[in-house]
Amino acid sequence: MKRRQFVGSLAAAAGLAACSKQEDGSAAQAPCSSEAFEWSIATSWPPKYPGLGIAVNNLANRIEAASGGRLKLKVYAAGELVPAFEAFDAASRGIVEMGHDAAYYHKGKVPAAQFMTAIPFGMTFMEMNAWLYYGDGLKLWRELYEPLNLVPFPCGNTGVQMGGWFNKEINSIGDLKGLKMRIPGLGGEVFRRAGGTPVTLPVSEIFTSLQTGAIDATEWVGPYNDITNGFHTVARYYYYPGWQEPAPALQAYVNRQAWDSLPPDLQSIIEISCQAITTDMQSEYTHGNAVALEQLMKDPNVELRRFPDDVLQYLKSITQEIVEEMAADDPMAAKIYKSWSSFLAQSIPNQRITEQAFLATRL
Repeated sequence: MKRRQFVGSLAAAAGLAACSKQEDGSAAQAPCSSEAFEWSIATSWPPKYPGLGIAVNNLANRIEAASGGRLKLKVYAAGELVPAFEAFDAASRGIVEMGHDAAYYHKGKVPAAQFMTAIPFGMTFMEMNAWLYYGDGLKLWRELYEPLNLVPFPCGNTGVQMGGWFNKEINSIGDLKGLKMRIPGLGGEVFRRAGGTPVTLPVSEIFTSLQTGAIDATEWVGPYNDITNGFHTVARYYYYPGWQEPAPALQAYVNRQAWDSLPPDLQSIIEISCQAITTDMQSEYTHGNAVALEQLMKDPNVELRRFPDDVLQYLKSITQEIVEEMAADDPMAAKIYKSWSSFLAQSIPNQRITEQAFLATRL
């Protein structure tokens, strides 16, 4: 704790010093405002939920420490202030200053937002970050949200997810037909066209729905969260890979008027803190998933299965159809898809001879 307090004080002191620093041959920069801000941030996650929820608390703590207490965030878990899927609208309307969730939850309002979470069979964590920070991704994201009165930031990523928990075996394409599965976003639409029935549920409702048979299957994140939720006690078959979400990016977003009210140093602190949370969350999930999967593999009631190749190829072909339809129907989706697909095409040859080739040597 002492070390964290020291780091926070050091960051705050550095930020204040930067505000008053003069550059050689130029006029002095305007000093930082001493004004303090107290904001609210609404989320889609249960209180102190491992990974996703704790990340928001960590974000609030980082921002407060780095700002020397000039910007404080009160975190509201799902349902504490607004329902799980309404943080986005609350921030847009100024009910709260910030929100945190996944962009694809809002595909009904903003179809192109799905590119900013995950496209099935798409980018990995590293590729997504590369496109967002060094390609056009973040610029396009902010253009997309401008009419919604929001300023978005990448803020977390779980890495490749699992394919989900099923109460029946998936041995062929036909086994998908008639299944009711909790699966949101573009993956849900792919599942629907494959003959299943996608259902969108907050995490708080998934266990009971699976236990009672209201749904036949669910995807969520991966072993780290799944074992906490107890999904292994109500479903037997655990499928991989997570074709539907290879690198789902989480988002923080700030109400435009609230953002404009901040001095530049506090704006920078928010942006840098969100980027730090993205790295931290990926590290947490890499560690947590490894530990939890080891435990699940020792459970005699759990069967770890790989989706058949023909099922994966079928789902991939449907994905391509849907993405092309999105681009044809929505000019903004077309603009984002052009940038997204161009970078992915550039990245694949490099990934093939680096990450993919190296991982193959460890098998």
